[in-house]
Amino acid sequence: MSERYLLERAVLPDGVADDVLVTVADGRFAAVVPGFTGPAEAATRLPGLTVPGLANCHSHAFHRALRGRTQRGRGSFWTWREQMYAVAERLDPDSYFALARAVYREMAATGITCVGEFHYLHHQPDGTPYADPNAMGHALTEAAREAGIRITLLDTLYLASGIGTPPEGVQRRFSDGDADTWAGRVAGLEDRAGVLVGAAMHSVRAVPRDQLRPAAGKPLHVHLSEQPAENEQCLEAYGMTPTQLLAEQGLLGAHTTAVHATHLTDTDIRLLGEASAYADFCPTTERDLGDGIGPSRALHDAGARLTLGSDSHAVIDLFEEMRAVELDERLATEQRGHWTAAELLQAATVTGHESLGWADAGRIAVGQRADLVTLATSSPRTAGTGSDESSVVFAATGEDVNHVVADGKIVIRPGDRQDVGQELAEAIGAVWA
Repeated sequence: MSERYLLERAVLPDGVADDVLVTVADGRFAAVVPGFTGPAEAATRLPGLTVPGLANCHSHAFHRALRGRTQRGRGSFWTWREQMYAVAERLDPDSYFALARAVYREMAATGITCVGEFHYLHHQPDGTPYADPNAMGHALTEAAREAGIRITLLDTLYLASGIGTPPEGVQRRFSDGDADTWAGRVAGLEDRAGVLVGAAMHSVRAVPRDQLRPAAGKPLHVHLSEQPAENEQCLEAYGMTPTQLLAEQGLLGAHTTAVHATHLTDTDIRLLGEASAYADFCPTTERDLGDGIGPSRALHDAGARLTLGSDSHAVIDLFEEMRAVELDERLATEQRGHWTAAELLQAATVTGHESLGWADAGRIAVGQRADLVTLATSSPRTAGTGSDESSVVFAATGEDVNHVVADGKIVIRPGDRQDVGQELAEAIGAVWA
């Protein structure tokens, strides 16, 4: 069965085009015809500016319950972490499913068609496995399926509270005890339609040196140098930076994504670039937590590849993440024009999907997965902005998304936003009840 969509205006691989007729078969683009002038009665018309589906490369779904609660008063990443742990203690497979489904629907409503879920909330609060040891992971993948988006489940190895310190408190539900037990549990997860299983090392703080494991052929994500304290502890324990430790242990490569990559030395930047690693920036979270501004352009120039994520979900809006990369560079350097709109849109689409293991997504082109995100071009934000890549990156927000097609199926229509808000209110209310 095929579907046809007539796009008023679209960002294609070779530029912006008008009147683009796309035909979808089995969830992929079977034909893309710009400048279409024939009859299109059987096609669904999508007025506005259409871009490929966006990839949210770093998500902790349960953090969404903290929005509006942890921004009060002063503090640091470390005080915020204690508040985050309070949510982690409350969840079970059923409540996590309800929360994650609402969060993924919020993502879909802002144009995200694929998410990388950095998942470490594995066991019961006392650390005892559930009868199904992957019950929490299955809750996440089912939530994404019902929300209509694809997911790469980045099942995370988390073994320590800090370097040389065993898990304590709620951290016990994160830990499998050792890397071999973790790998055995992850082996029970399977790729299936709309789901890929990747891997993550939480950080060099949470995974001892002798437990750091490469993940051959799979996406491998790791929190890297998010905080100066992480670097200081690693230097004291191992005599090297976290990036150097990952390189020594064989974890840097073309399948590796360094999340945050904020506090790096020149050597770190060179190592990540030489490995052609991905660098996943999450600017709305990094500024919310006071983490700092990472060297995005220096990493790119060294050979690393930029991707984007919403991480703690203080904001879920990949348009905001795109422009924040450029605006943060301006603040750090007091100069403008580090990233083009086309480069930032590439990071949020093609490169982001690649880093999550979906190399067949992120372009409106024949053979690619049929993901479409259509933006209003006459909103108070987008009106008069030119209806091109610069409009997308430097003017639009998630509020401007009218239609979302994922794998050929419409998952968001105008008017759905209110329903998404109600579902979020109910799921988050249940967490805090």
